[in-house]
Amino acid sequence: MPAPVPFPALVVFATGVCELLGAIGLFTARYRLAAGIALAAYAVCVYPANIKHAIDGLSAVGATTAAWCYHIPRLAFQPVFVWWALYAGGVIDWPFGFEK
Repeated sequence: MPAPVPFPALVVFATGVCELLGAIGLFTARYRLAAGIALAAYAVCVYPANIKHAIDGLSAVGATTAAWCYHIPRLAFQPVFVWWALYAGGVIDWPFGFEK
């Protein structure tokens, strides 16, 4: 967690709760669209923090295994997570859209 963020434990807890509520929202017809958009926005917003985490992790001694097993896949798949949230929320149907 970057040093300027106040109450880091509370922020981590709150973002975890938001992720869980978003996941639950995807299972309800009423909140599916909003949950998909919110989860995609969340994934976009935390991407800079993931980059910082990767840079900090790469600068640690002996971090090459962690980089290839955790940081690099996480950064590479973040756009997939954004797409997945939008797809699950019914915001987009690409590339699986069917002609009506």
